[in-house]
Amino acid sequence: MAAGARPVRTRQASGAAARKLGRRAEVLAALWLMAKGYRILGFRLATPLGEIDLLAQRGRILAVVEVKQRTTIEDALDAVTPTQRDRLRRAAAHVSAHRTGLRDLFVRLDLIALAPGRAPRHLPDAWPDGLGMGT
Repeated sequence: MAAGARPVRTRQASGAAARKLGRRAEVLAALWLMAKGYRILGFRLATPLGEIDLLAQRGRILAVVEVKQRTTIEDALDAVTPTQRDRLRRAAAHVSAHRTGLRDLFVRLDLIALAPGRAPRHLPDAWPDGLGMGT
């Protein structure tokens, strides 16, 4: 390789690095939520309708949490598309309806935005739409 040339990252290596970064972001988000009194019920919860990054409970609230890490907090806040929000809503309704003990909780979609060198930013009820109690 010529001096100063960078090795080309394969798509597979880039994907693995992104997944590792995503897992770290989710762990940091979970720690942040636990410090705020939430109990973590699941990580990367697969449902037939989509994946939930974090599922957390505090009191009567079931928080379906999307975790986004970007170079700035603002970019992270803007990273969730309407299609992703709809998928989260469907996955949240599915989990709430099919898990014993969660049916009567108030389901809420939260966002935790992360950026290097910044404290996490938690937006409870980031996309209010009246999911409400149970299903």
